[in-house]
Order: sequence, then structure tokens, then C-alpha cells
Amino acid sequence: MADKPQSGEILGIPYNFERPSIGRLLSSYWQPGKGMLVKKPFGVGYTLNLANWHSWVVLLAAGAMLFLERRGQTGAVAEDDDGPVEVIVDDD
Repeated sequence: MADKPQSGEILGIPYNFERPSIGRLLSSYWQPGKGMLVKKPFGVGYTLNLANWHSWVVLLAAGAMLFLERRGQTGAVAEDDDGPVEVIVDDD
């Protein structure tokens, strides 16, 4: 049986299942001159290029949303909740 390729593309999405080295891991996340998204060093799809400033904006926005979500869950109970409400619909 023929060996299956360990890297390539399926429907335009890259994959790479070769064993990653430390150098390949580090160089894949820092690629100056490339776009915001680069091929993952291991697995399927794309990852953020930390050499591009757009990636840092995305990380900051995601961190801010996570912070705000967790801050909102710390015992803040809605004060306008008065309990069950009865709704009467008139069929006129």
C-alpha cells in the first residue's frame, strides 16, 4: 500500500501531519512579510502570524471579550427580574 502524503491541501485548506520541530514551530508563528494568517505547523488550517500587527489586534479583542464575559458572570444578578409574567391574548 502506498504511503499517504503527510502534508498538502484538501479543498484549499492546508494540512500538515509531519512531526514538528521546535524551529518549525517557532518560525511558523513569526513570518515577517506574510499576511495575518499562515499555515499551521501541525494540524489542519491556518493560525495567526504574530509578526503581523493585525494578529495582535485580534488577540487583544479576544482577550477583552473574554475578560468582559468573565467579569459579567461574577454574581451580577439582573434586578429587573420580578418573577413569572402572565400573558393574556385576546382573540378579537
